[in-house]
Amino acid sequence: MGQLIISVGREFGSGGRVIAEELAKRFDIPIYDRHLITEIAEKTGLSPEEIEKYNENPKHRIFSRNVRGYSNSIEDNIAEMQFDFIRKKAESGESFVVVGRCSESKLKGFDGLVSLFILADTDKKIERVMKVYELDEEQAKEFIIKKDKKRKRYHNYHCSGDWGDSRLYDLCINSSRLGIDGTIDILENYIKARNK
Repeated sequence: MGQLIISVGREFGSGGRVIAEELAKRFDIPIYDRHLITEIAEKTGLSPEEIEKYNENPKHRIFSRNVRGYSNSIEDNIAEMQFDFIRKKAESGESFVVVGRCSESKLKGFDGLVSLFILADTDKKIERVMKVYELDEEQAKEFIIKKDKKRKRYHNYHCSGDWGDSRLYDLCINSSRLGIDGTIDILENYIKARNK
């Protein structure tokens, strides 16, 4: 088996992170998600909490500017460090799973890349977010809208394609249809077929 890079984009509440974690286990490869924050914190001397505050956020246009190609925006710099991190991992030949971070676009061109986008029905996302975050229905709805809006702004700021547009990904799948476990099984088979 050659290099395998599984890029997982996801709607909030779709179970995308759980699916990514299970795929990493099934293919016995590392997953980069929260781990990126720890790595960048070590490199920059910032705390993981500080990095998290700016993680997957588009920059504030009012407070930031570019000079000779360099940005004074913390959000931009942290994003670039994350893109750089996953590119270096890909260039080294390592196989891994990466959650978000515009990875379907930033790692385009690597032969081993399989890019997935996980979506779900609104009612199922609300149900899941209510359970996981112990929120009522209205809070869960608002939380989903806020998180997806943030992801969309971040992605569309750093990439030329629109977040969630099926043309950016190899496969988009609705996790509500087969449930999380059924979705993982389908994706595992798809990845194996692609990676032959």
